[in-house]
Amino acid sequence: MAMTPVSDRPEPIPAQRVARDRGRLHFRLKTATQLGQGLDGYVIGGIGMAMAALTADLHLGTVAQGLVGASPLIGIFFGGPVFGWLADRFGRRPVFMVDMLVFLLSSVAQFFVADGTQLFLVRLVMGLAIGGEYAVGAPLLSEYAPSKGRGRLLSSLEISWYAGYALATVVGALFASVDGGWRWSLSSGAVVALACLALRGGVPESARWLLSQGRTGEARTLIERYGIELDADAELADSGEQAGFRALFSKAHLRATVFASTFWAALVLPYFAIGAFWGEVFEALNMGDNAAGALLVYAFTAVAGVTAGCLVVDRVGRRKLLIPPFWITAGCLAVVALFPDVTAVVVGGFLFFIFLNAASSALTAVYPLEVFPTALRTTGVGFSAAMSRVGAAIGTFLLPMGLDRFGPEFVLLVGAGVLALGGVVSHFLAPETTDMDLAHAARAER
Repeated sequence: MAMTPVSDRPEPIPAQRVARDRGRLHFRLKTATQLGQGLDGYVIGGIGMAMAALTADLHLGTVAQGLVGASPLIGIFFGGPVFGWLADRFGRRPVFMVDMLVFLLSSVAQFFVADGTQLFLVRLVMGLAIGGEYAVGAPLLSEYAPSKGRGRLLSSLEISWYAGYALATVVGALFASVDGGWRWSLSSGAVVALACLALRGGVPESARWLLSQGRTGEARTLIERYGIELDADAELADSGEQAGFRALFSKAHLRATVFASTFWAALVLPYFAIGAFWGEVFEALNMGDNAAGALLVYAFTAVAGVTAGCLVVDRVGRRKLLIPPFWITAGCLAVVALFPDVTAVVVGGFLFFIFLNAASSALTAVYPLEVFPTALRTTGVGFSAAMSRVGAAIGTFLLPMGLDRFGPEFVLLVGAGVLALGGVVSHFLAPETTDMDLAHAARAER
């Protein structure tokens, strides 16, 4: 794996020091990335418990509710591709820092909004930061991760996401009886953002990215210091890969772009749309009196589901964790739609849907990073995240109107159809990339 003549190489770093430095780096990077993912879930999950109170305080109509609920998802549409392109162009580390600074400032700003328009704009900016986090956080972690066990490491980020979502639900419930409590619950993420920003200051640039830019000397220094496991020859062979948005639609990468965007969108659209308006959905299903308790149960069911997905992702493989759950969760929503008056069916159907959907969602932190080469990784992940949120934003915006006009049965059947579409696309396009080096995994897609 030599990149320079042996005579030009410096004295090797003692193995004990390498192991120590690698352990410290992995801990810092993993913690900083997990906190970022947790904040993403916190932002999305916090609105569910706060929606009723802020709607009353800010005098929001149905359309305004939909816009506020969808605003972070709209922001992701722009933030993912832009931050992803920046990370491929200028490096992972600077984007990793700026993204969290945006999180911090916009979290604080939520406390001071005076109307629905201001809240929409602030949460739109938060969506930009979430898009940036998807584009750079997990890719940077993946580029330092060993091939074996990479799936579990990356999917653990989704545990953080769902844990953040559940924590936001708990915090929202605690502030529900406080006058203006929704301001405190929505802005409380600033505390975590500040800690996360401090952690990120000590994270170095990605060695894989440096290789893709031809900066082999800097890359070699990092590889030797931290004992990074990678196929340098394969990375160097891909260093001439076309980059930028146009490359996503080239013959070499179109399949990866379509697959990553479609499976991600199909997984998150039903969950985000229904999750933002759990209270309204339960009210339409004549379960309004139990909405708050059910919301807490379902939030922690999602945490259990994504944890299960994390534990098995490297054992059963990527395809088996993705495709069968698509069909099962589609069936769950369809059954609830067909039997909306049977409480056991509604509760059980939603529980199965949430658990399996969350288990498969562990792959949203894994698959998109594995199907794009290093030179295009953050651009591809950012674009895929954006496309996934286009559908989720549309679904979140339209759901309250769909409930009013067509009823919950129609809404749930549409969700089932989206999940079935994800199953079909994944069956034909999903590669098996378990335990492969990132450079080789990206080639498996072609």
